[in-house]
Parts: sequence; C-alpha cells; structure tokens
Amino acid sequence: MKTETLKKDIIEMIKSYEKIIIHRHVRPDLDAYGSQCGLGEILKASFPEKKIYMVGTPALALNYLHELDEIEDEEWNGALAIVTDTANQERIDDNRYVKAEKLIKIDHHPNHDAYGDICWVNVEASATSEMIFELFEAGKNMGFICSPEAARLLYGGIAGDTGHFLYPSTSCDTFRIVSELVKYDFDRNQLHTEMYEEPMNMIKLQGYILENFETLENNVGNIFITNEIKEKFNVSSSDASRLVSILGNVKGIKAWAFFTEDKPIRVNLRSKGTIINTIAEKYNGGGHPLASGANVSSWDEAKLLLKDLVDACK
Repeated sequence: MKTETLKKDIIEMIKSYEKIIIHRHVRPDLDAYGSQCGLGEILKASFPEKKIYMVGTPALALNYLHELDEIEDEEWNGALAIVTDTANQERIDDNRYVKAEKLIKIDHHPNHDAYGDICWVNVEASATSEMIFELFEAGKNMGFICSPEAARLLYGGIAGDTGHFLYPSTSCDTFRIVSELVKYDFDRNQLHTEMYEEPMNMIKLQGYILENFETLENNVGNIFITNEIKEKFNVSSSDASRLVSILGNVKGIKAWAFFTEDKPIRVNLRSKGTIINTIAEKYNGGGHPLASGANVSSWDEAKLLLKDLVDACK
C-alpha cells in the first residue's frame, strides 16, 4: 500500500476513535519516547475532546521528556492502540494493547513482524519521530495541530536516533523536518542539556569503559558490564546500555558489542559499515543494519556472538 494511503487510513482511524492509547518498546530510547509522546501531544492538541493516553514502564533517565499515564485495564475496551518505534510484538511495553479494538503500527525498523490492522513502516526514515511529523503534515488539513511540546519531543527523538544528525540515516527529509520543528517555541538549549548531561556515576562508568574495552581481530571492539561493575558504579542495566555509542569514538574500530549482564544478557551492537542486524537476529534480536540489539543466555554464548561479529568484519 502506498505511503500516502497508509497515512490517510491512519488519520481516518484516529479521527473515528474517542479513546486512543499509545505504546512503544520496552527499555525505551529517545525516539521511543519522542514518537510515542510526540504523537500523543499532537492528538491532545488536535482533539481535546478525546481521551489520549501514553503508557509503559517509565525510564528514569528520560523522565525529563514526558510523564507517562497509569490507567486501568478497562480503558483498552473499545480503544484504538497505536504502537510506535517497535519492530516486533514481543517488545511492546504493556501487553494490554491486545485488549484494544484496533491496532496501528508505526515504525522505521525492518518489518519482520507486520502486526496491526494498519502497519506503516518506513526503513528509510531516520527515526519514527520523523514519521510522526510526516503524519502531522498529512493531517494538517484534517484538524491535526503540532504543539510546541509535540515539536520538542519529536526533535528530541530525531536527534537521539541520528546521533544528533551524525549517523548515515540522516537524510534530506530529516533536515527538512528538523528545520520545521525548530520553528516551534521550545527551549532547544535546555533540551540539549537534558539529553547529554550525565550524573557523576555515569561519567565514571564512561571512564571505566574507555579504559577496559578490548579490541579483537578485524577491529572489533567489546566490553562486558557485569553485575559487579553495575553495582560498583550504581547503575542499572538500562543506564549502562545507554553508553554503547562511546566506543564509536575510537579510531579504527569497525564494529563493537556492548554486553550488559541481565536476565538474559543484553547485547548492543553498533557498526561503522559492516551489516550487523543479521547477527542480532541470530541471537534473539534485530534492528537496523548498523545499530541493533540482541540477547544471549550466557557469557559463552556472548563469545560465540563475538566470533560471528569478527568474521563479519573480515
């Protein structure tokens, strides 16, 4: 189905429901929050008579972006559920979405799980937040309003998923949309500060990572963050995983794996050119060609994943 038709169908379905509940993926990042809550704020501004909820487990490190709603099970009865930035159903935060009457998926990851009554996926988009602004543009003549708060959230989502416009996924469309978002009245300097300012324990963990990461054959980097290290620096698994990108600053590294002990062990994979999402898919994960996530059950399995990454970087 053509993109313009999908957007029109989504807009019509949104207009037909009085109660809309918006989800995103577990362990959220900036784009998950930005697309979910940015859409929520657009719908609140556009349709103040509707009930609009944004749900999921709060991420303490992202509390500055938006406060999520806590609602009862019955709210999903007769509701429209929209899931943003979530490739597969297993990663949807709050599985009560299945109680909704209709389901819409809006995402920019490879579409291996085409769930939902309407499924709009654009792997060329730099972020799902970028797609949400395109949805707003398609709906402007049908009552859609983008508030300054929605613009702030979408800008944060795009900046987060593009490494502040440094990643190859950043396109002409990305810059066009960002140029529109910055016209809205929100404090960009404050948002940048909140996005990149870190508490002292996280700064010290960064130092530990840069001192202790290893480089394997074919310029593959890796670091293991064990429970003991998390306890030493007083960080959660989600906190630690947020530091995956710092190894990208090391000259010569082609790709790297960032392991964080949890149940199961979390793996964040990044690359400067080698395709890595196929490796992630082999180990219970997936994602973008140059930025993916996976899960392994033991440190021995982690070593097998590393071997596959070394082989891929030949």
